[in-house]
Amino acid sequence: MFKFIFSALLLLFSFHSQAAETRVGNWTVHYSALPSTFLTPEVARSYQIERSRYNGILNIAVLDKDGKSQQVNLSGQGKTLIGTVRKLAFQTVREGDAIYYIAEYPYRNEDNVLFTIDIQSPTQAGELSFRHTFYTD
Repeated sequence: MFKFIFSALLLLFSFHSQAAETRVGNWTVHYSALPSTFLTPEVARSYQIERSRYNGILNIAVLDKDGKSQQVNLSGQGKTLIGTVRKLAFQTVREGDAIYYIAEYPYRNEDNVLFTIDIQSPTQAGELSFRHTFYTD
């Protein structure tokens, strides 16, 4: 059951978001942001995510040069154009060898948010920064 729910979550992330990747140090970081309404009620409930037209989800995966998921510590914030800052609280999702980090982010229509996320491991550190505009349904 867990595998089905997680697979559904990943499909939603890949099809309904503007997934991107970038290099941070020796890592390849995959990231996306989307409204929580793209999640089915079952998936949202399983990860204790509030489905709302005013709640977004960030999904981040950190891979080494061989494409292997990395266990890291993430912390960060989102800052709107008018200066509102909200801290991000990431939860770790594991399925087999895959590790994903998800965080919720409340927003209003057309909020343009600059996300700044610190990535830490015992051997390296780096920062992911990207901008995303959320729209209400």
